[in-house]
Amino acid sequence: MPELTRRRALGAAAVVAAGVPLVALPAARADDRGHHTPEVPGTPDASGAPAAFDEIYKGRRIQGRTVTDGGGHHGGGHGGGHHGGGYAVFVDGVELHVMRNADGSWISVVSHYEPVDTPRAAARAAVDELQGARLLPFPSN
Repeated sequence: MPELTRRRALGAAAVVAAGVPLVALPAARADDRGHHTPEVPGTPDASGAPAAFDEIYKGRRIQGRTVTDGGGHHGGGHGGGHHGGGYAVFVDGVELHVMRNADGSWISVVSHYEPVDTPRAAARAAVDELQGARLLPFPSN
């Protein structure tokens, strides 16, 4: 993720002060040579999984990525890899449990009754629903 610069901080503060919703900036990906290229939102990766993302949305860090170990938690275990089809989503470093529906839409434990098109949209909907509250870890079986 790009460093937070003074210019970005001042720009974000001006947007918030003006009452305009914050628009998330796309994350950057490093290629094999270490060059960063902007991520195109919603673009699947080579495996067909949703694209990874890492951004600040309404002051909260949201991240999503493919997991291959079957667990989405830091350190393994049950998690986003189970119901999320091998994809894990985090809000401020805490896993947001997501699930992909049969029709391809996504839901989370926070916005369970409002399906969205992508895990990124599920993370944003969760931030909206949390209204500044901290996401608590979801107990697993």
